[in-house]
Amino acid sequence: MKKIAFIITSLVLSVTIEAQTPLSEKQKFTHQDTLRGSITPEREWWDLSYYHLDIEVDPDKKFIKGKNTIQYKVLYPHSVLQIDLQSPLKIIKAVQNNTELKVKSDGNAHFISLIEDQKVGSTQSIDVYYEGYPKEAIRAPWDGGVSWKKDDNGNHFVATSCQGLGASVWWPNKDHMYDEVDSMLMSVRVPKNLMNVSNGKLRNIEKHKDNTSTYHWFVNNPINNYGVNINIGDYVNFSEDYQGEKGTLKLDYYVLRDNLDKAKEQFKQTSKMMKAFEHWFGPYPFYEDSFKLVEVPYLGMEHQSSVTYGNKYQNGYLGRDLSGTGWGLKFDFIIIHEAGHEWFANNITYKDVADMWIHESFTNYSENLYLDYHFGTTASEDYVIGTRKNIQNDIPIIGHYNVNKEGSGDMYYKGANMLHTLRQLVGNDEKWRQILRGLNKDFYHQTVTTRQIEDYLSDKTGYDLSAFFNQYLRDTRIPTLEYKIKDNQLHYRYTNIVDHFDLPLKVDIDGKTEWIHPTNKWQSKNINSENSKFTVDRNFYINTKKL
Repeated sequence: MKKIAFIITSLVLSVTIEAQTPLSEKQKFTHQDTLRGSITPEREWWDLSYYHLDIEVDPDKKFIKGKNTIQYKVLYPHSVLQIDLQSPLKIIKAVQNNTELKVKSDGNAHFISLIEDQKVGSTQSIDVYYEGYPKEAIRAPWDGGVSWKKDDNGNHFVATSCQGLGASVWWPNKDHMYDEVDSMLMSVRVPKNLMNVSNGKLRNIEKHKDNTSTYHWFVNNPINNYGVNINIGDYVNFSEDYQGEKGTLKLDYYVLRDNLDKAKEQFKQTSKMMKAFEHWFGPYPFYEDSFKLVEVPYLGMEHQSSVTYGNKYQNGYLGRDLSGTGWGLKFDFIIIHEAGHEWFANNITYKDVADMWIHESFTNYSENLYLDYHFGTTASEDYVIGTRKNIQNDIPIIGHYNVNKEGSGDMYYKGANMLHTLRQLVGNDEKWRQILRGLNKDFYHQTVTTRQIEDYLSDKTGYDLSAFFNQYLRDTRIPTLEYKIKDNQLHYRYTNIVDHFDLPLKVDIDGKTEWIHPTNKWQSKNINSENSKFTVDRNFYINTKKL
């Protein structure tokens, strides 16, 4: 979700900082970028198995303190372990087997020297104590941190959001996407009259003599770092049971007290979302953890099984249609888009943020699949094609590896149109649906690379898609079909393409639909006359140029 508002802002302001920044400047990375974005030697030797994040949140002081118990399996011997925590938060101490350990800090990376032998195959545990005033989000969720707000009744309204910036902005963890923790317990202590809502299911509420309460939430499935969240407010809860592909799924809603009636009406879209996405993508990936929509003081985010919502109970993106076609006002953008991430981001997760398109292209594409399911194929085509006007073609969609740097925001609209084009190439909608479902089944609860997704799609579609993905993911040019009609012949070729790009096209010639197979070489075919009408199917994301 991180980049979406950046794109929206660019539509309003016409220019953006990103667009004005020279590409050479974007390619300058620091030592801290490498420590954050790479699988360092101090990370790769241990495999996460369990977290218990046990913290107290003081909204009056904007202060957090507590500890994270980190359980891990030793893959091979090593004596130094990297934990990430961003300033101004501080690690107070690290303890293993009742022994305090030496911690050496290098910016936001903290290297803990272990005393005991780390035997291969053994399960170890370490407690990391921390406290401080975490970075306050200024424009959540895009700059990340903690939002310390108040509701209209003066109650504290607090939420975290940290994609890109990293979960270590508010809690200590192994802050790299390649290694997801297998399960997690969150124990969050908050002042009286406030509730904390986090990921997974609520195990119990512990009341304390000082009028505080601790909410214990347990996540039974693997979860990525930025998917973990806390949400604190004067919440009320309502729920419904959804009869899904894997049985009964509880849909839980936590909203501010004054918004209960509006939420009961607007959130009726949740079950419609679930029905459409289970059809296209397969079973919701986290039945054991339920599904929640949680109101927050910012626009929203795809936190796993705890999707956050701030779209002001209206359809569209804050009431706007991003496609300009009218179809974008048929659904609440945040409910549909952020919930779509449960399949692409939370179920299938990128290993490196450079491959963020895996999250955002598929999820942006899920919006028109929702329309397809409920309003028909023409509606979905209108919508995704309508979003093409938002594509900038500034830099490649694939980012820079090992430095925590994603690629262009085109991963949203251009990525969705790339997948929509691929659907046309497959030709059979049922086959395409099974491919999408197969992705979520075969990469269930896994972290993946672009190469894995590319190879999978090539294998299942039966096409060598290497040039196709090179064109749309690694190049900024849009393929252009040049054509001319002369002497009762149609002449055509591709320009603005990478090597070996040869996407077949569905075309209409004098009212008859057929396929052509352009390359960078001129080809020709006989047609009826000099006045023959020739058009390319609008669903293919290419440009055409008549010579």
